[in-house]
Amino acid sequence: MTRHALPLMITAALLAAGCTTTPPLSAPAAVHSVYPVDQDAAWLDRLSWGASSASLAELRRVGRSAWLDAQLSARAPLTPDLQAQLSTLTISQQNLAALVYAMEAQRKSADALTDDAAKAAAQQAYQQALNKLSREAATRALLLAAYSPNQIQEQLTWFWFNHFNVHQYKHNLRAMVGDYEQGLRVRALGHFRELLGYTAHHPAMLRYLDNEQNAAGHINENYARELLELHTLGVDAGYSQRDVQELARVLTGLGVNLSGTEPKLKPALQTLYVHRGLMEFNPARHDFGDKQLLGLSVRGRGLGELDQVLDLLARHPATARFVSRQLAQAFVADVPPPALVERMVQRWNQTDGDMAEVMRAMIGSPEFDASLGHKFKDPQHFVVSAVRLAYNTKLVLNTGPMVSWLYRLGQAPYNRQTPDGYALDESAWAGPGQLNTRFEIARAIGSGSAGLFRVEGEKVDRPAFPQLANPLYYEGIAPRLAVATQQTLDQAASPQEWATLLLASPEFMLR
Repeated sequence: MTRHALPLMITAALLAAGCTTTPPLSAPAAVHSVYPVDQDAAWLDRLSWGASSASLAELRRVGRSAWLDAQLSARAPLTPDLQAQLSTLTISQQNLAALVYAMEAQRKSADALTDDAAKAAAQQAYQQALNKLSREAATRALLLAAYSPNQIQEQLTWFWFNHFNVHQYKHNLRAMVGDYEQGLRVRALGHFRELLGYTAHHPAMLRYLDNEQNAAGHINENYARELLELHTLGVDAGYSQRDVQELARVLTGLGVNLSGTEPKLKPALQTLYVHRGLMEFNPARHDFGDKQLLGLSVRGRGLGELDQVLDLLARHPATARFVSRQLAQAFVADVPPPALVERMVQRWNQTDGDMAEVMRAMIGSPEFDASLGHKFKDPQHFVVSAVRLAYNTKLVLNTGPMVSWLYRLGQAPYNRQTPDGYALDESAWAGPGQLNTRFEIARAIGSGSAGLFRVEGEKVDRPAFPQLANPLYYEGIAPRLAVATQQTLDQAASPQEWATLLLASPEFMLR
């Protein structure tokens, strides 16, 4: 589907919904419109989860340079009301090990029941408890995306989870995704080596890619393959099947311990045993033979082998190029300009993979400025940017509708089954069904019927859209609206219809 079809799709959606006001059948200027590069709202739409009145005012108060410095340090505190809302979540109150041990006890108790009806009920309660933990993780992620002052950190948290993807419905990962994501958040603007090491030792990754089944004499290559293909070098980096096999041998013995107890080992192996949280390295399951991969000789000695290999992978030229290109695809263009990627790689090499500095190199490039207003929003960017625009002064109390919308749009949190993560390019998200669903979401938000707020048990929405005297509308949105779109908005029969049309417009699909 081409962008020329976008106005037609929005029109079809409006007609299907029975709106009294519809845009013209063609508005080619709309789909090619781009913010003037000197507009601050353009910057915010790309570097945040969507420009809001508050974020525009803050940017203009401090200036772009100071704003970017603050964003790349990610030290701004959360507002008290946001912090209070997040603190009520179970995942904010208990650490990962405590949560998982409790869930394991519940599972074993259910499995031990002999009465079929009681067993089925207990197993259902266990599944519901897991669902609650993953919903809490999604709630935290969406609230932080919508309201955290550290917007680049939140965008990168989503990017890194997608890059190091795990699927929530494998085993008991629903109890782990919140902790896994939080660790990515803390490291999002640090060195790539820290991110790589964190994911390589986290139980969510080890369970998802079956490394807990990887043992000497019973090799499982799943994690080793994705570590090379998706996390570091990229599929075209020239590594061999032998490299995958040797890396799998390095990874033997690295797994997950959910029992809370440690195995009994021979004294010679006990000193090599490692148990941190739920991660376990069991030397009795490790292949201690020497390995050769990517030209590196690895002496068999235990968990230290992995650090040696991760050092190599994090600093490999192919990794710098592969990850820089993915960042540029997420933040600049579906097909990133090669010259931009090369400058990002150069900065990567100069800073030993400091992601804040790689981002700074990308953001300061002419290619970044030239791309503003051309990047199609994936579902999460569409949903969160709409909420930020509508509710930027009052916290959403119920993120359930947002999660439901993302399920309908095919990009639900933690729900990509395959390790490659969700697609970052427009072709994955610009189909007719996708745009029809986006209109329905725009109408729910615009009409105030989305159910994002609860007052005394009732769902009450109070959108505060940028109209009239709001500078975000006049200075940030109106200049990039095509004449046809502006005329359509002018004909809206009510503020609710106006808001629906704005959120469903071709221009709002771009950032």
